[in-house]
Formats: sequence, structure tokens, C-alpha cells
Amino acid sequence: MSKYLGAIFDLDGVLVDTAKYHFQAWKQLATQLGIPFTEKDNERLKGVSRVKSLEILLSLGNKEYSVEEQEQFLEQKNQVYVDYIKTMDKSEILPGVIALIQELKDRKLKIALGSASKNAEIILKNTELYDYFDVIVDGNHVAKDKPDPEVFLLGAEKMQLPAEACIVFEDAKAGIEAAQQAGMLAVGVGSSVNLPNADMVVKDLTEITVAELLEFNKKDGM
Repeated sequence: MSKYLGAIFDLDGVLVDTAKYHFQAWKQLATQLGIPFTEKDNERLKGVSRVKSLEILLSLGNKEYSVEEQEQFLEQKNQVYVDYIKTMDKSEILPGVIALIQELKDRKLKIALGSASKNAEIILKNTELYDYFDVIVDGNHVAKDKPDPEVFLLGAEKMQLPAEACIVFEDAKAGIEAAQQAGMLAVGVGSSVNLPNADMVVKDLTEITVAELLEFNKKDGM
């Protein structure tokens, strides 16, 4: 019997291509505030909370605002983002996702979402991914941001599995750190340059099978 019994997926950049909508929403706010903001800057925002993302954005321009003003910026950014994701459908599911999730289900592994997003449910429902998940843990359920492992530990707890029996799929450095702090297998989705500490890195989920995952030994590397 495999030592891996469950899989936890990040949302943005792993299951669906919402990263572009986050970038566009933050870029709009940055332009309004007179702050230069590039896609490279946006990499620093991946996997962290909305509040922390705003802190990073403001630091890029050495800008300071009151708590009340920052709350208004956060609400404004989120509204722009929500307007984008309202139009999402299953065509925006990333390559390999459905096949991998179906294979996980066929092998009786439990499946959880572990995302910082507070809009996870609407995205999953709009893209018709919602019913694949046994457990959903998102930004509405946790108090601590990645790289704190809270979101993944809660996912394992809700699946009634030990942390070491879980595989995490992440596209952000903070998420990889969180998975490893939790004692889970950390699969990076994206570039090894951006995810140097992952246990393995794949360009997208077409590059890995469940069979390969179940045979993977952390100390061997891949």
C-alpha cells in the first residue's frame, strides 16, 4: 500500500489560470497609485494573502497609507478580480488537471484544495471542478498565510490523514515551503528556477502520473 493517501492542490496557477487575473487587478491598482509593477514583481505575490500582497505592492513604490485606505485598496482590487473570475469556465482549467485528479480518484486517494484564495469556491464552481474535491480549505478557513503550513495541515486533518501521507501541488515558493514544513511531498508546478526547493518540479500536470508520484522517494530526487 502506498504511503501517499491524499493530494492537496493549490488553486491559482495549479488548477486554473487565475494568475493572469490577479496580475491584471494588482496592475490596475499599482498604476492608479503610481507604482511600477511587472510580471516579475507579481511572482512575489503568488501564494500569499491579499493583505501581504498589498504590503509587497506598496513596498515596491515606498508608499504608505492608512489602514482605512489600505482596506479600500484591498476591496477595490478584489472587486476587479471577482469581475474577471465571474466569466471563467472549464476552458480555463490548466493542462493535465482533470486526468490527474481522475487518476487520483480511481486509486482511491482523497483530494483537497489548500488555497489562500477567498474566492476559491466560485472559481471551482464556475470551472466545474468543485465536485471533484473531498475537502476545501481556503482563505476563509485559516488565519495564517503560507509559508505557514496551517492550510495544508487543516486539509490533511479534514481528510483524516496524517500529514506525511499527503502530496501537495504548488506553483509558489511560499506554498512549497508550507508543504515541506507540514512534512508533505511538495510538487512544484512551473519553473525550477522559481521553485528550487520543491521535491520535484513539473512544467504542468501533464508531466506527472499518479503511478510516478506513488513510487517517488523524497531522498532519491527526480
